[in-house]
Amino acid sequence: MSRRLLVAAFAAVALVAGVAYESGTGDPDLKVASGVQGETLSRLPRARPLIAPPAAVHPEAEEADAEAVPPEADPPPGQATEEPSAPEEREEPDAELTVVPVAADTPAGLAEQIRIAEQAIRSPTPTPEELAYHGHLQQVAYRALTDRPDWDAAVAAALPEELRSVAAANVAAGRELAQPHAKPQTKLPAWRIVEPAPAEELRAYYEEGEAVYGVPWEYLAAVNLTETRMGRIRGLSSAGAQGPMQFIPSTWASYGEGDINDPHDAILSAARYLAANGGGSGNLPNALYRYNPVSWYVNAVTAYAEQIEADERAYLGYHAWQVYYATELGDVLLPVGYESTERRPVTPADVAG
Repeated sequence: MSRRLLVAAFAAVALVAGVAYESGTGDPDLKVASGVQGETLSRLPRARPLIAPPAAVHPEAEEADAEAVPPEADPPPGQATEEPSAPEEREEPDAELTVVPVAADTPAGLAEQIRIAEQAIRSPTPTPEELAYHGHLQQVAYRALTDRPDWDAAVAAALPEELRSVAAANVAAGRELAQPHAKPQTKLPAWRIVEPAPAEELRAYYEEGEAVYGVPWEYLAAVNLTETRMGRIRGLSSAGAQGPMQFIPSTWASYGEGDINDPHDAILSAARYLAANGGGSGNLPNALYRYNPVSWYVNAVTAYAEQIEADERAYLGYHAWQVYYATELGDVLLPVGYESTERRPVTPADVAG
């Protein structure tokens, strides 16, 4: 069986995703989805709904000549002087990379945010700050589309042709992950949110898993993304799963080696488990289903993995995705530094930021 589980079936009806409704549940045994969703960050200023890209996103734009232009000679007597018309310029101020991006409230605005983010992520020389910001912008734009299927056609029409399938796959994955989250939570989780290991370090662990067990590194990255946002979430799922790859203790006892909370050990153990269920010999759908036996999980992880296979720079965008949590009062973004030892009721302040 091909490594790819095509998302074409649902791409036609989707244009939304970004792990908008993230489960944090991908343990080999069935785990109750934990609803990693939301949108709020206190202590940081909000961005305006549509953020213009840095100049690097538009390599075709020419910079003004820094040297002074010598004055032209005076025209002959009696000849009218023609003022040269100034070329029209599209001014796009640099994005404020330290603010929390906010999704646009129109289809055209969301399409522009997706274009800006995707092109910046795929540019050859983005800074770490640009990757972090544009990965987050990409996420909130896809997330905003998750509940707006009526905007699909308009957003697709406004996107460059080469980004339409990219957006469709991310949208489809987000809608798959939304399925188990019909009822918003009344309390925030007992989690601690930490910085993930650097993208290069995690990729080395994924590639080690592929080299040893034959499981494509892109799928290990997609599992890590879907489970805990690349290890940002520290805490137990409702089924007792733990660690960056969300193993329950009984499965870890059979397939785990080392420290369940260590990224390297957890990723290698996940590769071992997936390989034992066909992931190392091409049967990735079965391996993912054994990891979390629901079709929406298989479809979503596969969609993200295929995006990384198509363009490995997509991984850098996903690495910047944050932890969201859906509540009855609205979506809450749980920033790095969030910590709660017990579940507590969500308040308007959590949502307002």
